[in-house]
Amino acid sequence: MKKMPLKTKLVLGVLFFLPVLFLLMLYPSSHNYNPLDMVENEVSELQFFSSTSEEEVQLKDHITILSFLGTQPLDHVIAASNLKELVYDKFKGFKTFQIVIVLPKGAENKALQLQKEINNYDDMRFWHYVFGEPNDIRNVFNSLKSEEPLDETLFTDHIFIIDRDLAQRGRIDDREDKEVERNEAVYPLYSYDCIEVAEVKNKMSDDLRILFTEYRQKRKGKFDSSSRRAEDINANDN
Repeated sequence: MKKMPLKTKLVLGVLFFLPVLFLLMLYPSSHNYNPLDMVENEVSELQFFSSTSEEEVQLKDHITILSFLGTQPLDHVIAASNLKELVYDKFKGFKTFQIVIVLPKGAENKALQLQKEINNYDDMRFWHYVFGEPNDIRNVFNSLKSEEPLDETLFTDHIFIIDRDLAQRGRIDDREDKEVERNEAVYPLYSYDCIEVAEVKNKMSDDLRILFTEYRQKRKGKFDSSSRRAEDINANDN
């Protein structure tokens, strides 16, 4: 049998051990992440809203993506499609996850039309429409922190992460590493623009994974909330 050259052995050894070393480097960091910041602690529940679902739709005890599509939801098919394809399709298998679309009463038929536009016969059990009076919609929205207001049609392309305890999650410090190194001013990310595909695919997806990890560790009794981005910010300010 022909002997394998030393150079070939070295190359094969490197190719085998590099992935192992990479995983070993990642393993410790998986237990040292910063929980997703609470940016608002008391989000209003959907107690005055009706829905098209067979069961009551509520925020409590769910991880919710909350969206406001206004009186003309069919004008915002792109926003709804991004929400379905980039968020719902990726996370619908996670326990207690749901997407809730807030619409004014009278938009029920438009909601059905929108559903036909964005749904290719997928499982949509965790995608809900709720309908309320304009004042009730504004009350829910005003209980959130947002970078932009609702427009006159009760629409915004910004979407929100709400945890199981009715707290809004986001980033108190959304600076990139280079901005931190340059000691630039802190700026937040309270909500996510679902028209901006990169923001939803990267920032929002990462933040949702962090939140699911937090709840998974809580179930296992391994969660430590002593480290937060907010604390790091306060330390930098002092």
